[in-house]
Amino acid sequence: MRNKIAWACASLAFGGFVFGQQPQKAAAPPIKSAASQELTNLLDAKIKAEWQAIKDKDEKALGELLTEEYVAVEADGGGERYKWKALSELQQSAVSDFTLSFLQVTPLCPNAAFARYEVFIKFPPKATVRFEKVLVGEIWVKREGQWKSLHYQETRVK
Repeated sequence: MRNKIAWACASLAFGGFVFGQQPQKAAAPPIKSAASQELTNLLDAKIKAEWQAIKDKDEKALGELLTEEYVAVEADGGGERYKWKALSELQQSAVSDFTLSFLQVTPLCPNAAFARYEVFIKFPPKATVRFEKVLVGEIWVKREGQWKSLHYQETRVK
């Protein structure tokens, strides 16, 4: 019995040395590289141009920012919208102004990135809904030297 108690005490003492070590200091958060910041700035400009084209109902400008296989899923429950449908619905858009914020860009590989942001949308005074806030996730890809939106997903914020 004495041997069992001695082994239990020795195990506790040894475990205290092994597990009682000081935890390593948390690694500093990674600093954004210049290339990552450059990509964020580039996509920020592209996203602003995308929303400006929607506001201006400019099919040509918006079409140049979308890939041919572009798919959008909007918060209205209308299902998938391919490029041709998104462009054809543009004339019915009621966006009178917008504010973008909280952009985060995550590079996925040299030719793809995921962008997350919040957009506050204003509609005309006579609209049923005057304001709407949505969270957006977009996948951007680089094709023939140009960054274009491949997939757009929005979620309404209450």
